[in-house]
Amino acid sequence: MDKNLLGYKGVKQVLAILALIALVQSVSIIFLAKWLAEVISALFAGEPLQEQTGKMVLFLFAFLVRQISALIQQKVAYRFAEATGTGLRKQMMNKLFELGPRFAKSEGTGNLVTLVLEGISQFRTYLELFLPRMLGTAITPILLAIYIFTLDVASGVILVVTMPILIAFLILVGLAARKQMDRQWESYRVLSNHFVDSLRGLETLKFLGRSRAHSGTIGRVSDKYRSATMRTLRVAFLSSFSLDFFTMLSVASVAVSLGLRLVNGNMELVTGLTVLILAPEYFLPVRMVGADYHATLNGKEAGKAIRAVIDRDAAPSAPIAPLSALPPSFVRTKESSLVLSGVSVCHEQEGTASLQDVSFDINGRQKIGIIGESGAGKSTLIDVLAGFLHPTSGEFVLNGQAMEALTAEEWRKQTTYIPQHPYIFSCSLKDNIRFYYPDAPDEAVKRALDAAGLSALVGNLPRGVDETIGSGGRRLSGGQEQRVALARAFLSDRPIILLDEPTAHLDIETEYELKETMLSLFENKLVFLATHRLHWMRDMDWIIVLDKGKVAETGTHEQLLAHKGIYYDMIASQREGIE
Repeated sequence: MDKNLLGYKGVKQVLAILALIALVQSVSIIFLAKWLAEVISALFAGEPLQEQTGKMVLFLFAFLVRQISALIQQKVAYRFAEATGTGLRKQMMNKLFELGPRFAKSEGTGNLVTLVLEGISQFRTYLELFLPRMLGTAITPILLAIYIFTLDVASGVILVVTMPILIAFLILVGLAARKQMDRQWESYRVLSNHFVDSLRGLETLKFLGRSRAHSGTIGRVSDKYRSATMRTLRVAFLSSFSLDFFTMLSVASVAVSLGLRLVNGNMELVTGLTVLILAPEYFLPVRMVGADYHATLNGKEAGKAIRAVIDRDAAPSAPIAPLSALPPSFVRTKESSLVLSGVSVCHEQEGTASLQDVSFDINGRQKIGIIGESGAGKSTLIDVLAGFLHPTSGEFVLNGQAMEALTAEEWRKQTTYIPQHPYIFSCSLKDNIRFYYPDAPDEAVKRALDAAGLSALVGNLPRGVDETIGSGGRRLSGGQEQRVALARAFLSDRPIILLDEPTAHLDIETEYELKETMLSLFENKLVFLATHRLHWMRDMDWIIVLDKGKVAETGTHEQLLAHKGIYYDMIASQREGIE
């Protein structure tokens, strides 16, 4: 049983309903067996069929109650599984947005896509099957065993003694299956990540003439997954056969005991038939658990992986002021302020800190440039400011209010994040631009397109803004993708813009072409621009120079040049902007 199961919304109420239904179903099984045995024994004794009509009707009634109970139980479990799966998917998507692109890159896009799509589906199947089976196993065998003891103590002893043996064997098989499933799940993660990476790089591989050679690698990864799957299936088939075999032996032992006593005249036929009908029903819940175990194990493991993502970095932070307390004029006035004090980020307990004791304060609207060598901590600082990372230590003070991190939803709703490689969704150009503002009117979308310099592209598209782009649609160049990201920012008009090497993969001509558009977007905003292209620094109001995770220098372009420190050396090495 998943230890997080009782933490899901509404699960206790569902368990109570399912337990009641299981109780009704168990009672119906007892009466079904009783009336069936009485009808058969009476007919065997030579009584007329017409005299058994009443008991036959009662048998049919009990049979219908059992079937209807099973149907209701299935529907209740299905609805709970659907609602829980939908809620879990929303939680995971929100958490992925919170953790940001760095987490997606470290975990593997293929793995995360698999969890969100197939993992949620498998977890729903786990809930739908496991909850009724768990309660059926806890209720039905106990009630049937009590009733069988009232009829025949010897048969009850045989059933009670053999049940723990069957359960112990099921546990042993389950442990073996878990080991195989862990291997299969790991192979599946590798295959998912490998497939997504290969798909993304297919154009490059084909251009370099390596696409055919790469197909062999895909084949080897797929073969490993196939082998892991086949090993899991072998264990599944073996366990199903073993459960059926031991169940058959147990029922056969009861049948032999009953038969000997019937022959010797020590038992009535109606009692023997009742016990014989109930014996398979006694083992049925455990057999169902065993049969569904392998079908639900995937879902259980997927649920654990999903919870691990949702619970990641769940350290509480001090509350941020509600959004209503942070009006649209936030960071557009001289009174607003953001102070970082001693902020550090260390990804490993004994590893080197990515950021170390970073402190600075920002007042009002400014364009802040963040520069440094590769590995200096630029991207980490942007992730902290975007709320994607919870710092290891340090404090933030926003308009006089202290907090441990900028991870609150109210803060993120005011930020626009533009990464080095903006994600283009497989949908229309219009819907891609509406990412931050899904209900934006067409007129606002057109203004954003014009501001981002996408009018010419729209004019060349057969369906205009309704043209599908991204995967499965029209491919865009790197510069066009960045313009889509800029159009999103123009449309949202959020007061804070965070940019992480937004032009690093573009040629210098395209970068300068985009620069005028981006500078117009920066007006009346708080902007944090992390880049290694120093020509941007002339347009920044303040510059933060990072060196090995620490703030080495701060100041304006002119002040840092006059200081002749790290910034001056970087400018000199690129031969940019020295006067």
